[in-house]
Amino acid sequence: MSYRESILAYAESRYPAYREIALQIHAKPETSNYEYFACGVLSEALKEEGFDVTVDVAGHPTGFTGVYRSGKPGPVLAFLAEYDALTGLGHGCGHNLFGATSLLAAASLKQVIDETGGEIRVYGTPGEEGGENGSAKGSFVREGYFKDVDAALCVHPGSDHHELTHAEIACAPIRIEFRGKASHASSNPQDGINALDALILVFNAIGLLRQQLPRDVRIHGIVTKGGDAPNIIPDLTEAKFYVRAATVKRMMKVYRRLEDIVKGAALQTSCEGLLEPAQRNLIDNVVPTPSFDEVYRKNLVSLGETFENRVFPLGSSDVGNVSQVIPVIQPMIRISEKPVAGHSIEKREASRSETGLRSIVLGAKALALTALDLITEPGLLDKIKADHARAVAAQDE
Repeated sequence: MSYRESILAYAESRYPAYREIALQIHAKPETSNYEYFACGVLSEALKEEGFDVTVDVAGHPTGFTGVYRSGKPGPVLAFLAEYDALTGLGHGCGHNLFGATSLLAAASLKQVIDETGGEIRVYGTPGEEGGENGSAKGSFVREGYFKDVDAALCVHPGSDHHELTHAEIACAPIRIEFRGKASHASSNPQDGINALDALILVFNAIGLLRQQLPRDVRIHGIVTKGGDAPNIIPDLTEAKFYVRAATVKRMMKVYRRLEDIVKGAALQTSCEGLLEPAQRNLIDNVVPTPSFDEVYRKNLVSLGETFENRVFPLGSSDVGNVSQVIPVIQPMIRISEKPVAGHSIEKREASRSETGLRSIVLGAKALALTALDLITEPGLLDKIKADHARAVAAQDE
């Protein structure tokens, strides 16, 4: 068989096993950095495929790496895997499919890598949905896991159609806290320092700030602690916000303005104010490399699929951290016969539907064939890397 035929045949033959893995992970959803079951199932599957596997990496107990070296010179290609669920919702983002797809893609490419040359890696990156130690791809970048990687690949479960990689925006999860002084709200209000007043001032100031912000900037948050009883002046309040913008540079400008808002609210109310990151990693904006996506598009079309160009709402993904240092694709793959919104019950159900499960083998085939092209087509990977370097340099112009 040709390389292409070997990849397609292996992906199809192994699909039932990865279908079962996706269903198991769906049935046992685990949130950011607590994906012990999913990590175990996926890492064991990689071992069975002949990869050298290491668990607990880059400061994430549920992170893992899988490596297979051909022994011949060639590019180093990394398949990215996600497998965390949403708090209270389960796999409403389809990450049970995400991890299974990346593993099957890597295993399928492995069938020809000894002849083509090169190295395959699978990086299991926990907590894409955030959390205190969330957005693990930022940790993998910081700890040098991509220093010798030429390109990275993954597909994300989407809706009722296929799309190419989105230019998703940067995101800084933050925590705001105010400390005041408790007192009886009716008999001794003069003795209290109201930490809730300070927090309300922050929300009002952010509402006014939105009028002066560029269209790509998003600031949204919730109160996580507002007091204990109506007749007690709150001495401790807390809120969590996401600050987003098209680039990290622009996001950090807004971040600094929020720091000033918190200082102002503290000054007005005599409280002590604090603004700090709510998780270990900031989320960088995604830098697409269209020439890379075009290789994926060509391969998916060769499998009988079509694409639609639609306007995508502004979201964020820690694949952006990877895109700042190497070329990466994260197209959206169809998992439903009808439109489903992200982070919804409908998407959770689509993630275990037959259409959703079949996306595992479809995505694995398209990714593995794309990786094969990077290895075997002269000059293709060099062109993609050059295009990526120009896109990174131009993002803040």
